[in-house]
Amino acid sequence: MASTPPSRRSFLALSGLTVLSASLTAACGDGGSSGQVPAADGKVAFAWWNIATTEPGRSLFPQLSTAFTAAHPNITIKTTSLENEAFKSKLAAVTSSGRLPDVFQTWGGGVLRQQVDAGLVEDLTEAFGWASDLTPVSLQPYQFEGRTYAVPYDVGMVGFWYNKRLFAKAGITAPPVTWAEFLGDVRRLKAAGVTPIALAGKEKWPGHFYWAYLAMRVAGLPALGRAAAAKDFTGAGFVRAGSHLKELVDLQPFQPGFLGAGYSTPGGQAATMGNGKAAMELMGQWAPSVQKDAGADLGADLGFFPFPTVDGGAGQATEVLGGGGGFALRKGAPKEALDFLRFFVLENQSRLLASEGYLPVVKGAESGLTNANRRAVADTLARATGFQLFLDQAYPPAVGQEVNDSVAGLIAGERSPEQVTRSISAAAKGA
Repeated sequence: MASTPPSRRSFLALSGLTVLSASLTAACGDGGSSGQVPAADGKVAFAWWNIATTEPGRSLFPQLSTAFTAAHPNITIKTTSLENEAFKSKLAAVTSSGRLPDVFQTWGGGVLRQQVDAGLVEDLTEAFGWASDLTPVSLQPYQFEGRTYAVPYDVGMVGFWYNKRLFAKAGITAPPVTWAEFLGDVRRLKAAGVTPIALAGKEKWPGHFYWAYLAMRVAGLPALGRAAAAKDFTGAGFVRAGSHLKELVDLQPFQPGFLGAGYSTPGGQAATMGNGKAAMELMGQWAPSVQKDAGADLGADLGFFPFPTVDGGAGQATEVLGGGGGFALRKGAPKEALDFLRFFVLENQSRLLASEGYLPVVKGAESGLTNANRRAVADTLARATGFQLFLDQAYPPAVGQEVNDSVAGLIAGERSPEQVTRSISAAAKGA
């Protein structure tokens, strides 16, 4: 994410604060211009920005878009698909100019909240009449003060994906339950000549999962909320979380060249895992499909386990870090854009699930899960007693970016656990 966008006042001046209607306003950069369309013409065009650059979304999203426009020949969808980090950078740039795309990917949380507070995002509460068909946990990241600002299409959690064959090679008979057991397994894997963990150090966001989970396990989930409110992450629990991460880093568990590795790029984290060159990766529910797309399908060798607990920590194993994907509408986007999202999410939930890249957001749709690992993620999420949105999305953009940067510095051996907490606190105070 880029630095914090301009002030609320400048946002409002640029946004125009138009209402949700069939009219098309505000150009949307490279995502396609949505200029005024004569009412008599009856044609509607809107821009759709997503992050579907890997399978299954890379193939499925265009199929759904084509199916919708085939059924509605008066509608044109101008699609822009960008890799995760490129998307964040570009969206931050257009947000700063007050010109969001008509429909755009969002993870909710602090980033969406800033866009909402700036008057740039449509309030969908009244128009989104089918929200009751979706699960509450999938809607949660996009709701503020009882209002809903985006439509979810996926929800899930981060956990460890592991290669059962490589675990067996190291003599590991069951996934670790505690952090001490986890570190012991890392040592066993190294002793067996197996790279324990694949990590995309270049992109930073995958690394923040470790610190976020350790903070949850050590300080406890409520502590993250209190720290965010107080803008102070220097408490002992957060320092200890960094110390535990440093314990892992000191074991040198990652693949060679991990600091320059991307996530879904050739030779990156997903490919390293999918090709059987590492025993584990800490990643979200989308991991198996990206492994297959970037490397190979591990099939029956692939397993899943939740992030371990930490001895003496305040957190619980049933508290999960996660999120999903959703789409928000810019202020004044055409009403047909919400019709498209209904078609995409509600009418095509079975196609999303069949692609094996997404978990259900429609109530009752979990019965359609046949893959054991996807069912394990869904079941773990269903039993969760606490839910924390990804920290780089939960907090304001500048704070989320500092979490990523600081943790990346710790993983690279350039920052201490104490420096991480001080840097995040400073960013929170300045946000």
